[in-house]
This record gives sequence, structure tokens and C-alpha cells, in this order.
Amino acid sequence: MVRLALSLSFVAGLIVATSALPSTSSFVRIPLAHKNDATHIKNIVASDLARYQTAAAAAIGSGSATNEIVSYYAPIKVGSQTFQLIVDTGSSNTWVGANTKFSAGSTGKSTGKSVSVSYGSGSFSGTEYTDTVSYAGFTVASQSIGVASRSTGFSGVDGIFGVGPVDLTSGTVSGTSSVPTFLDNLYSQGQISTEVLGVYFAPPSGSTPTNNGELTLGGTDSSKYTGSITYTPTLKSGSFAPYWGIGVSSITFGSTSLGSSLSAIVDTGTTLIYVPSSVVSKFASASGGTVDQTQGLIRYSTAPTSTLSFTIGGRAFTLTPSQYLIPTAQATALGLSSSYRWAWLTDGGSSGVNFIIGQKFLEQYYSVYDTTNGRVGFATRA
Repeated sequence: MVRLALSLSFVAGLIVATSALPSTSSFVRIPLAHKNDATHIKNIVASDLARYQTAAAAAIGSGSATNEIVSYYAPIKVGSQTFQLIVDTGSSNTWVGANTKFSAGSTGKSTGKSVSVSYGSGSFSGTEYTDTVSYAGFTVASQSIGVASRSTGFSGVDGIFGVGPVDLTSGTVSGTSSVPTFLDNLYSQGQISTEVLGVYFAPPSGSTPTNNGELTLGGTDSSKYTGSITYTPTLKSGSFAPYWGIGVSSITFGSTSLGSSLSAIVDTGTTLIYVPSSVVSKFASASGGTVDQTQGLIRYSTAPTSTLSFTIGGRAFTLTPSQYLIPTAQATALGLSSSYRWAWLTDGGSSGVNFIIGQKFLEQYYSVYDTTNGRVGFATRA
């Protein structure tokens, strides 16, 4: 089974429902961080491509996340240690030990089972433990975690906070059919009344890490978006179904149609926006760009001026040129020529999981991952 998780070189007829999930004025807020370990954009593209081609009274709590340009991480406490873990809706195992080594205290216990997950360009293997895991004001006493004895492709972070569908854990732990995620356990224990994750990302300030993200567990934070949330059901069959897979009824650039009746996954652990090869070709032609085979991105001598629009759940979600083009300062930091402008959108291939709505789209819109009702939602970011 393909599992999507950040590679650490850096990185139709849909039913429409708009509603507000439970909210509270007393959120627990902990700062998300945004990390930039990428020395060159080529590493990001290659890693992302490999990633998906391997193919009582319940409460609401919010915790911080840090934007490091090409990934978001959150401070997750395991036992007495706090680890900086990538926030990943594209995988579901939580594991530690890539950089900061895990020390089992009085609450940490080995199950003796082996655990292993491959992420395309990265992987880890080790032993399953159970330990107390805390985040956003919530604590699960005996959460399954992987403790890495070996990991590859990870730099500057300690592992992954997996918040994808539980089916993605199938076959990852020996002798275990699946591993409940942190959110699964919060819900089954009654700590949250609905299994919902609200994600607020925002573009970083310049080319340095910014503590500007927030994860809300058990509901949504209405202060982080405006208007209503548009929901669309998750896909139930096909290669996109194990993930947060949704239908995208159309993609347009200005008035030019680029594609229709498409399937995509929504993945916080992928940096770029990957679309099918046919869409990339049409987009480059319509926007006056050239596909740079060396960098794996579309480049422009003159920046385009039209918007790029994705219709999801009957609603158009648009990106302006300033949103789908890489800021000049970040482009330079990523090893790109300053003689051109470059797009965050690139080629996902002609088959398989070839359409991924990644971080650079999600920095522009509030996103909601609703396990209880089998749907994904988007709203205008506040």
C-alpha cells in the first residue's frame, strides 16, 4: 500500500455540505513550526514524487505548528520528552527517534513488536512502544508509537505525527492489523466528541521558520477561517481511497479548462501541488511557462497574471499568482535561478496517485479532516 509521508529532503457529482463543527472560546493553543531543510528544489520534487509513487464532556483543543517553508512540525510530548514531529495527513503512524533519541521512562513500554514504514525516499524501522502521548491539552495514556532504530531521509526533525486514516497503518506493525492513531484514541476514549482535525497553515514570513500554524483536535477554530466550510465526501474506492481522497470536478487557469472529473488526496506532508501530467502541460501552455526538466518545476520569464482555480464540492478555490508562484527570496534559498519566476505546481505523472493537494495550497485555505462523517472541508483562511 502506498503511504504518503513527508520526505525530509525539505519536501463527479460531489455532495456539498457547509456547516460549522463544534467550537469553543477556550482553546488550548500551542505554537506549529515551519521547517526548511531543503538545499535545493530538486530534492523536494524528487522526494515528493518518490513519496506517492511507492505508492465525559468532550473538549476541543488546539496546538501550535511551525512552518519551516517546506514542512510543518508540531511539538509532541512522549513520556517526559518533547519531539518535533512532521504533521502528516498522508500517513498514520506516529514515530520518534530520527534525531532525538527516545528514552523509555516509567510510562514507556516495549511491546516487542517490530514496526516499519517506507515513505518513498525515506523510511524507518524499529520497535513498537506504548507510552503517554500529549498534545493540544490532550493525553492518551498508552498510545502506540514507533521508536526508530534506523531511519533514512530525515533531517532536522524527530519523526512523524501521523494523522491520516487508520487504514494506512495496516501491515506496519508485526502481528497487528492496524494501529489506532492519536485522534482515534481521543475519540474512542470520549475526550473529543467528534473525530475531526482542523488545520490552519499560513505562508511563512520570508525564508525563515515561522510559528504560524495551528492544529485543532475535536472540532474547528472559527477564528482561523471566514465564511462557511465547504465539505466534500472522501472517496470510497480506487487508489486514492486509503488516504484523504476527494473528487476535484475541475481545474481552470483563467477561463481555460485544464482538467475535469479528477481525484486527489489532501496531504499536509507534501510540500508542492502535484497534478496529472496532462494538466501540467495545459497549465504551462496557457500561463506562458516552460516545464524545467532539471528543476521539475514550471518556470516563467514573465510572471502570469491569471488565477488558478480548483472546484471542490461545488465551490471554486482559487490561487492568485502571488500564491502559486514561489516568492523570490524562497526561490533563491531553494537553489532556483533568480532570472525566472517559478510555480509551486508541478507534474504528478500520468497514472496512480498523481494529484496531491499539498502544503502550498493548504497555506491559503483552512482544511478540515472529518473521520466521523467521512469528509474533507475547506474554508477561506482568516
